Amino acid sequence: MDFTASEASIDLAALTRRLLQAWADSGPAIHTVAGVRPGFDVALWSRLASAGVLDAALPQQVGGGGFGLEEQCAILGEIGRTTAPAPYLASIAVGAATVGRFGTPAQIERWAVPVVRGSATVAPALAEPGPGTVVAGRTPAGLRLDGARTAVPSGAFADTVLVEASTPDGPVLALLDRGARGLTIARQEVVDGDDAALLEFDGVEVPTDGVLDGAEAAAWARRRATIGWCAWQLGVLDAALHATAEYARTREQFGKPIGSFQAVRQRLADAYIDVDAVRLTLTEAVWRETAGLPSGEAVATAKFWAAEAGHRVAHTAVHVHGGVGIDTDHPTHRYFVAAKRAEFALGSATAQLRTLGRLLAGA
Repeated sequence: MDFTASEASIDLAALTRRLLQAWADSGPAIHTVAGVRPGFDVALWSRLASAGVLDAALPQQVGGGGFGLEEQCAILGEIGRTTAPAPYLASIAVGAATVGRFGTPAQIERWAVPVVRGSATVAPALAEPGPGTVVAGRTPAGLRLDGARTAVPSGAFADTVLVEASTPDGPVLALLDRGARGLTIARQEVVDGDDAALLEFDGVEVPTDGVLDGAEAAAWARRRATIGWCAWQLGVLDAALHATAEYARTREQFGKPIGSFQAVRQRLADAYIDVDAVRLTLTEAVWRETAGLPSGEAVATAKFWAAEAGHRVAHTAVHVHGGVGIDTDHPTHRYFVAAKRAEFALGSATAQLRTLGRLLAGA
């Protein structure tokens, strides 16, 4: 396993950080609308497209720079650092990347190229355990979709939906426009914003040119979504840890920095180990996935640590900050709710341990 970061990932991370820092310094990072941060900043998205951030880590057949998953994760980590409302995970790392890998030239031109150009966004509605099943029936013209998906990231604003549906022959992926007949989208407010939505499918007709067949495509998209959440969470937690350590260094009580107190030092040390665990397990998952090796166990391990560490580090940040940590106008609150959003999206750590156990049992 090679832990060395690629030169492209380092450069793209630096470029993304400069762009997002400029955006954060302009003020919108703390702006809210009725107490909730919007989930999508159109001007920022266009800026990222113009700078080449959106297309750099996509295959050349969709007009990308040819870089891959490692570079996508580097970009996602920087987006997590500022909790910027840029739907890179949903639209690029999952949406455009999946169409680029499994789509026909016509599908790539229609569904992926506009995303690469920054003129469209995608909401992946992938299968998860529990309620919210979408079933697909075959028709002479393509598919007919019925069912629902809840808390779909980017669903509140996305132009395109990439939905996973079950058929008697296995899962399929279908692409459809936001205004498709029979598709109802209801905005949902989640812990860190209002970008999610409930998607209900009532006899939605999907023509053949909007269908990506095969269990491989669906499984690939799910793995990429999980890895992307882990990368974004790493950025959130790393930024929260650094901000909390700096606060502990400068905040004084009883004439001493609170970072000199043993209890605070222990909490920060544990948080440091947690963040490094997320980084290490994510690195292994990305490496195995990129190398074409079996990655299910590594992805499940990274998923476990991103959810588990997300909970612990988020609470450490709030506790060390004390009273300001629960102030919804303080930056700490942004990191807290961002980490909780990723924790909830990834699922409980208990569920990940069970998944990992099943994978190990079958090894």
